Amino acid sequence: MANPSDILVSIIEDDASVRKILVEWINRAKGYQCAGQYHCVESAVAHLPKIKSDVVLVDINLSGQSGIQCVQQLKPVLPETQFLMLTVYEDSDHIFDALKAGASGYMLKRTPRGELLASIKQVHEGGSPMTGYIARKVVQSFKLTQPEKTETDGLSPREMDVLRLLAKGCSYKEIADSLNIGMGTVNTHIHRIYHKLHVQSRAQAVARAGQSLIPKG
Repeated sequence: MANPSDILVSIIEDDASVRKILVEWINRAKGYQCAGQYHCVESAVAHLPKIKSDVVLVDINLSGQSGIQCVQQLKPVLPETQFLMLTVYEDSDHIFDALKAGASGYMLKRTPRGELLASIKQVHEGGSPMTGYIARKVVQSFKLTQPEKTETDGLSPREMDVLRLLAKGCSYKEIADSLNIGMGTVNTHIHRIYHKLHVQSRAQAVARAGQSLIPKG
């Protein structure tokens, strides 16, 4: 019997054996429930909007359309759903393409079960889980690339504070505690940040802000 507080997880993975393992991992864990499983983008796009999913695990290298294209299609339709990429790819292009598409986290398929479940919980709570290696690549890319024109000048000082904490991977509760404000205020700031930057996710906001988030000096 599902618990109303369970995290509902859907899976988009074309390898049947991997998909079966992920379903078992999720359904065996207390506080998690597999809401749906799909072998291709077309099936996911057709059925995911009809069910409730808190988090969707997405493989990048799917048959036909890629997992990145899948997120591009589903994120505008499911803005409250968090997409977590689960892949073998470690290169910067795939990482940033996924984050810009609307994914909130990026984990490798070799991630152990316990760490993966923790990442699902983290992304559900507003975090952006990434393996340490992936996170370092993201930071290095911000430092090495020329910043594109951003719209952060339109953000208030407090909104910039919130955005910097989002970039560090803090959950909404951690942001509230750090800034000594309520959760409702955090949600309001984040909504305004997304609106001003014309984005739909934490990762997109951080990517849009670019080097303006790196302290000067």
